[in-house]
Amino acid sequence: MSRIQLALNVDDLEKSVAFYSTLFGVEPAKTKPGYANFVVAEPPLKLVLVENPGQGGSINHLGVEVADTDAVDAEQTRLHDAGFASVDERETTCCYAKQDKFWVENAPNGERWEVYTVLADSDTPAEPEPAAAGCC
Repeated sequence: MSRIQLALNVDDLEKSVAFYSTLFGVEPAKTKPGYANFVVAEPPLKLVLVENPGQGGSINHLGVEVADTDAVDAEQTRLHDAGFASVDERETTCCYAKQDKFWVENAPNGERWEVYTVLADSDTPAEPEPAAAGCC
């Protein structure tokens, strides 16, 4: 299993949840203060909403969610072999989940891409800086 993750900044979480629930025909899989995520089967998408008033409509970050840590490792190796740099984060907390992941460095337009797997849910949104610098 893998799917694209799109994390959007939104001005009003409640209004955005209502809009995306109707647009994709599913309710959020997880809601926390200032945060919601949707697991959309068709098209395969993990949609993350991060409440950031004044930043609504902009991309927070992008990602690829994969099945397990072995898949994270395989993708990191594949991209390293292609000359891509990355920043490794293991057992980190981000977006209310404990994750193994890496961030792809030097995208041509500065966009933030992560390749990750969720290890467990978390009651906290992120670890303290700097580990969570790219996190929601």
